[in-house]
Amino acid sequence: MAIVNHKSDILSAGSKLLVILKFVLIFIAFFLSLSLISNAFSQLSGDIAKQIIVATSNPFVGFFIGILITAIIQSSSTVTSLIVAMVAAGTLDLNSAIPIVMGSNIGTTVTSTIVALGHISKKKEFKKAIAAAALHDFFNIFAVIILLPLQHFTGFLSFASSRLTHLLYTPNFLDADFLNFSLKPISNFIYGILGDNTLIVLFVAAFLLFFSIRSFTEEIKSFLIGDSRKKLSNYFFGSALQSLGFGALLTAALQSSSVTTSFIVPMAATRKITLKQTFPFIMGANIGTTVTALVAALAISETAVSLAVSHLIFNLVGTLLLFPIESVRNFPIYLAKKLGVYTLNNWVVGFSYLVFTFFLMPFLLIVIFK
Repeated sequence: MAIVNHKSDILSAGSKLLVILKFVLIFIAFFLSLSLISNAFSQLSGDIAKQIIVATSNPFVGFFIGILITAIIQSSSTVTSLIVAMVAAGTLDLNSAIPIVMGSNIGTTVTSTIVALGHISKKKEFKKAIAAAALHDFFNIFAVIILLPLQHFTGFLSFASSRLTHLLYTPNFLDADFLNFSLKPISNFIYGILGDNTLIVLFVAAFLLFFSIRSFTEEIKSFLIGDSRKKLSNYFFGSALQSLGFGALLTAALQSSSVTTSFIVPMAATRKITLKQTFPFIMGANIGTTVTALVAALAISETAVSLAVSHLIFNLVGTLLLFPIESVRNFPIYLAKKLGVYTLNNWVVGFSYLVFTFFLMPFLLIVIFK
């Protein structure tokens, strides 16, 4: 019996070591991708850099680019980390980057809408699922309607984030010089293999960034949720404040609002939770998703941190506008219910909403504003 236990302990220790090794490799891949992206953007030809600057100088174009790219990638964490690296490299300034991050907040909600389409064969479930997914959209849309013009005309977000970062930021918090030095041999090796082709390096680095974030998300999801989904749901959706807090904490841990909001869409569809319980959780998820870019920025520069902080302020202000007063909080819920009713009558409405909001509209408006 002792031998069995001894073998079991060895296997358990081996499993723990494997998990630790996985996380170490994921973090190396994450910071390596940021290093590659920052270096690649700093080495872009003047013409390409100029085109990026011109394209994003119009805040509305930047905003719709953020929606479209994030809808395609289905990860706002990846897009915001990429934008952070671009800001650090000097390819984008803070004012041009903020609208792109705002757009990514809307683009990331496409995942929960796609999950909602999975209930299309069951009409009543589909109605609830679309309504729950649309809540994520409406939160970000209302926040953008207020904060994008405010940022454009007053520079509110860039000013507030720069001042806050200057007051609180500690240089070399994650010892960026050490990270760059330790990853430089690997970075140089990759550059050598790819023949110093900047665009190919960017593609590989972006893929590595996406892969590292998704891998981390999957590992944490299996660790945090696993077989405890039913137990977790009982704790998450008590009071509105409780749902808000758990939404923020779980998303910060998972580094993906797409995952956490997609997790609750089926719960809303099957009436395990109501839309009133869902909405505070989604607002919390939007706050929690800012952690990835903040961690990435801390290892790069103060300007990059300012962008990450502006993302946090955007979601906090949006929450402060919609959460405290119940009648205000109920308005997006009312609109989401209406969309659910229209979708129940005709499933084409839900599908058209997905295609138009996340793909067709951003593409057309980029062309028009450009």
